[in-house]
Amino acid sequence: MALRIADREFNSRLLVGTGKYRSFKEMKRCHDLTGSDCVTVAVRRVNLTNRSEESLLDYIDRDKMFILPNTAGCYTADEAIRTARLGREVGLSNWVKLEVIGDEKTLFPDNEGLLEATRVLAKEGFVVLPYTTDDLINARKLIDAGAAAVMPLAAAIGSGMGIQNRANLMILRELITQVPLIVDAGVGTASDAAIAMELGFDGILMNTAIALADYAEKMALAMKLGVEAGRLAFEAGRMPRKLYASASSPLEGVIAG
Repeated sequence: MALRIADREFNSRLLVGTGKYRSFKEMKRCHDLTGSDCVTVAVRRVNLTNRSEESLLDYIDRDKMFILPNTAGCYTADEAIRTARLGREVGLSNWVKLEVIGDEKTLFPDNEGLLEATRVLAKEGFVVLPYTTDDLINARKLIDAGAAAVMPLAAAIGSGMGIQNRANLMILRELITQVPLIVDAGVGTASDAAIAMELGFDGILMNTAIALADYAEKMALAMKLGVEAGRLAFEAGRMPRKLYASASSPLEGVIAG
């Protein structure tokens, strides 16, 4: 089943980024291998005006991939709001992956600023996908403010630490049902992606784990398979955990020799 956010459906549950690749060509090859049809682009870090210069936008096929502008690098609600408006004005999208950073070292979100920016942008007709902490109460406030999805971190941005907050993510998954939940930040390898999907999350957004792998294209394919395997496992429903062994082969009907 497709991933549906607001009024749009995505065939892939893997959303990808554009930073830290060794070249734009490598980025495009990796995007193709992931099968993703949604790519996030930092509005403040892309050439939007001088089309005579090379831009990462030249390496994104907009017939195949939906561009999700993001407000990376913004440290106040006002900055993020202005950046989102700029992305819409230059024709990127009225969608926004909303980031309002509160701490320079950890890049953890400023929840208060994030909530303020979500309210303003949602009222202006933006489809807002906020990057946030794994806080249930804040997630509910963001939804009330008009967020179309909630994107909690699994670990610090670019850390590759994997799922560090499993219990909190499980609580979010159990109690947030109104909008999609997308893990954003912290995934380091394919098993991390699979775990997040096995927890029941609707999708994963990642960038650094692919871009900084020794062989980025192999990791791109691994992430695609990890997300797909994790989603299938979630839909299948895992067997119960048991403390003691249980024979794989039934003993009923066995004739003793």
